Amino acid sequence: MAMLVAVAMLSACAGEPVARADVSVETLREVGDRFDQAQIAKDGAVLQTLVADDLIFIEGDGTRSGKKAFIDGWTDPALSFEPIAIEDRVFVPLGPDAGIVGGEVVLRGRANGAPFASHIRFADTFRLKNGTWQATHIQVTRVPANK
Repeated sequence: MAMLVAVAMLSACAGEPVARADVSVETLREVGDRFDQAQIAKDGAVLQTLVADDLIFIEGDGTRSGKKAFIDGWTDPALSFEPIAIEDRVFVPLGPDAGIVGGEVVLRGRANGAPFASHIRFADTFRLKNGTWQATHIQVTRVPANK
């Protein structure tokens, strides 16, 4: 009898997809931290692996660009960055292989020897592709100076 019940249960479930749990917030935090550290460290080799070839990058001025522009911006030898502190971090699981990591930061440093500061909010969308978490969509919004 137990065998008949087991066969009936297997038959009822056959062909139905098995739901997988959402990615954990801790995994998204680790992915986001690694990505942010590679940017600040100007580590082009790590960014090459963490950024999808088909990246959509919406810059602070609304310009749409891709992987090359994103990596070139972070690895530009004329730029140097001070340590950063990301505030108001958010982690949004979007299923087992996708999620959004966002936050707010003031980037400070030097560009061609001159000091700069840029206050931004960002949302980085990551997907698990071939076993590697990669940024597939990045949206940056500049925060006005009076906010």
